Amino acid sequence: MQIANIPLLGLLRERMSWLNARQDTLSQNVANADSPGYLARDLKPMNFEDMMKRVNGSDSAGLTTTNARHINIAPAQTDGFTGVDSPDTEASITGNTVSLEAEMIKVADTQAQFQAATNLYGKALSMMRTAIGNP
Repeated sequence: MQIANIPLLGLLRERMSWLNARQDTLSQNVANADSPGYLARDLKPMNFEDMMKRVNGSDSAGLTTTNARHINIAPAQTDGFTGVDSPDTEASITGNTVSLEAEMIKVADTQAQFQAATNLYGKALSMMRTAIGNP
């Protein structure tokens, strides 16, 4: 069995890809904080069903599968996330909707979520190494 085919790790990779894309979007907002008419953007939040569809190609968790060859899991995608206008702030006189304070809070939150996902990924790999006898 390949590590890439483990659903939990696929979900964590998908979450980290989404967080990476969100960090890119937020950094663009910060970079354009002084650009007249720039509208702040964010990514559409991912829910569990969306993540399952992107990882498995369906919304089922695959728990009723009796044979590993019955599942065709595509590799996690790193792009294709939906961007939306960020409705958090009002436009300034120049028409810019970026609030540096709000963006910094989102950046810190995204970084904390990414760190949690990488910690979970590392723990899952550590448990697998322990299970196969390589501590």
